Amino acid sequence: MKTSLFDLYKVGIGPSSSHTMGPMRAARTFLLTLDMHKLLTSTVEIHADLYGSLALTGMGHGTDRAVILGLLGEEASKLRSRHPSTANSRPSASRQHSRCSAAHVVPFREEQHILFHRDQMIPPGALTRHPMASAFTASDVTGAPLFGAKYFSIGGGFIVEDGADVNAAPVMTASSLPYAFRSAAELLEMAKRDNLRIDEIMMRNECARRGDTPDAADSVRRDILHIWEVMQSCVARGLATDGILPGGLRVRRRAKRLAARLQQQQATGNGTGDPLAPLDWVTIYAMAVNEENAAGSRVVTAPTNGAAGVIPAVAHYYRNYRLGRGLKKAHCATSLPQPPSASSTRRNASISGAEVGCQGEVGVACSMAAGGLAAAMGGTNPQVEHDRPKLAWSTTLGMTCDPIGGLVQIPCIERNAMGARQSGARLPHGVSRRRRTQSLPRPGLSAPCTKPASTCSRATRKRRSPGLR
Repeated sequence: MKTSLFDLYKVGIGPSSSHTMGPMRAARTFLLTLDMHKLLTSTVEIHADLYGSLALTGMGHGTDRAVILGLLGEEASKLRSRHPSTANSRPSASRQHSRCSAAHVVPFREEQHILFHRDQMIPPGALTRHPMASAFTASDVTGAPLFGAKYFSIGGGFIVEDGADVNAAPVMTASSLPYAFRSAAELLEMAKRDNLRIDEIMMRNECARRGDTPDAADSVRRDILHIWEVMQSCVARGLATDGILPGGLRVRRRAKRLAARLQQQQATGNGTGDPLAPLDWVTIYAMAVNEENAAGSRVVTAPTNGAAGVIPAVAHYYRNYRLGRGLKKAHCATSLPQPPSASSTRRNASISGAEVGCQGEVGVACSMAAGGLAAAMGGTNPQVEHDRPKLAWSTTLGMTCDPIGGLVQIPCIERNAMGARQSGARLPHGVSRRRRTQSLPRPGLSAPCTKPASTCSRATRKRRSPGLR
């Protein structure tokens, strides 16, 4: 497995890793490429063309805002916004320009330079076939193209350039890792051979990525705890914030109100002794995170924004109800066994909801959370890597990506709550990982096109629609 834990867990902003963080990274990459080729000073105009799912649901997912932020040189992981209204706000008119250095500014007007091609799935001339595509073009003072590039957002905030393998892992040779495995069976065999736990194997791989320096293990633990701190902060904000989510559906936040109701019940003694009562808190934790994500606030991809609530909810459940050892040690042991499920799925199918449905986002998050919880509670390697993930994931098979209005709100918030509960519950049956992975592309490929018929006859290049208000 070449994918690092920190490739899967990335700090960013909502509401979508595929439609928000990916396009932001693509826009920033294009800007830096212009600068690297010393073309920025000759650039007077940049056009961003969006295709496929980015065009059809980009307005609801904040894709236009993400492109602007990327062309401003912003990185999702470094945006320090902590309040949804700030994270979800659009850059002011005075800031809507691309700036790669203090010496040169490229004028940029959203209505003119971001084009939504709602009747095209793939950019003209593109080699890669993927439903989330963007194309950027820089022009000089005469209007002649200086440089162009096409990028594909493949889920989890990952992007690839046109012609690259959409299932390729981040560059890392297998020989560089002490435990290079391609399947759960290989991982379990290595663990059995060397008498190691799954989290120990993953820690050794992470240390190898950092050159096996004396402080590599401490560095990995610090970064894991930083991810955990961001998750905790996200849950706390979600439990403290009410109001209406942006986007036009007028979805009211519920986590704060439900938490207050549950606290009142506990204070009066109602529900005392109910063994399932902690699962009510799991539901609320997951809803708190995904309400923050829907508001465009700061979250952690786990492994995507659309499934960002499952793992934090289960981690809070473990901290509050199951913790039997030091929190820092426990969270590292919980996090490290999780990447194999997501990496295997990303390589053999996809973790992008737009491509394989909600089963590929929430399902993988359930698998990761269940395996991590089993590890923290002292489960065996087969339980951590196979039994518990299999049971949790099987409950999500068949769920498609069907957000109302293209917004990551309904039914996304509820599906995270359901997935988090299933990850901590005992389930009676399951489907093998191989069969789960093979089944992922089928709903997306077999579903009828839901593109509005009125958009099909419009000109290819069009100005953005006013969208939801």
